[in-house]
Amino acid sequence: MNNVNLSNLFAKDFQKIINGKQTDLYILKNKQGSEVAITNYGGSIVAIMVPDRNGNFANIIQGHDNIDDCINSPEPFLSTLVGRYGNRICKGRFTLDGNTYTLAVNNGPNHLHGGPTGFHARVWDVDYADTQTLRLRYTSADGEEGFPGNLVMRVTYTWTDDNELFIDYEGTTDKKTVVNMTSHGFFSLSGIADPTPSAMNVVCHINADHFIPIDETSIPTGEILSVKGTPFDFTEPHVIGERIDDPDDIQIKHGAGYDHCFVLNKRYPGEFSFAVKVVEPKSGRNMEVYTTEPGVQFYSDNWANGFKGQYGATFPRRSAICFEAQHFPDSPNRPYFPSVVLSPGQVYTQKTMYKFGIEK
Repeated sequence: MNNVNLSNLFAKDFQKIINGKQTDLYILKNKQGSEVAITNYGGSIVAIMVPDRNGNFANIIQGHDNIDDCINSPEPFLSTLVGRYGNRICKGRFTLDGNTYTLAVNNGPNHLHGGPTGFHARVWDVDYADTQTLRLRYTSADGEEGFPGNLVMRVTYTWTDDNELFIDYEGTTDKKTVVNMTSHGFFSLSGIADPTPSAMNVVCHINADHFIPIDETSIPTGEILSVKGTPFDFTEPHVIGERIDDPDDIQIKHGAGYDHCFVLNKRYPGEFSFAVKVVEPKSGRNMEVYTTEPGVQFYSDNWANGFKGQYGATFPRRSAICFEAQHFPDSPNRPYFPSVVLSPGQVYTQKTMYKFGIEK
């Protein structure tokens, strides 16, 4: 790959043989000169280079500058793909067709993000790569991390000339299973730095009239509540830091800030529609999210501790914001939530797009 790039990342620093598979770095470039850098280790996005209002480019996603740091990151899901099941499953157990499946418990008493050796920690095969497209494939074996069925997942990243990053997912299985894919981008729209500035000044609009409340272990209570009159009302733009530590809101307490799934307003299931817009006022950068998914998990990076990332950048608590398009947490145990079951002969699909621009 061409090593002349804005992020100053080098393919040689991302090349390693892991379990017989080669890792590498792929740089996508568009006509605006903006770039996205992705490694096939976990499908991790390690750079998104876009300009601010003055034309200055910066990396606005948290990542590492070499493969060993990606593998050993203090945040294992740092801007990676997440699967086979994004978000939490209560007590790491679910039942499907009368069979009970037991998963790793890796987040308090619950299963999180596909387990410790989930899709974020796997080397994906590269099916296709050019200057603006990267297509990855991973075959998850029957029983891997406790999930049933041989699941073949394909993920295509497309970087358009309008600074849109499309992530398209397609999956098939040979046995009934559950699937809930997402991309866990940790976005720092001011640009990563040492230290990366707080994201609490970002103005946020979420197209959701309802959200999913959680218990003290971050598992859904089973309710779907209105955001009205709560710190979760982003139906009109609000500064993220404005209500994030509301001492009177039990949901804020349970999430240690925002770590909740928002129920997106949809005209029909699977509609590719507007989900989120955020604006970083100092740089002028904005990001819009569109998705076919019913929900988006808004996570305000409540547990980071200032660990080191790319080229000496550090990532303090709440220096990033995550908008993970997905189905709802614990859906395998909640039959009234939109189904996450995939059967043989069916195709799992998801389309999510992150669009980067400058606020007028």
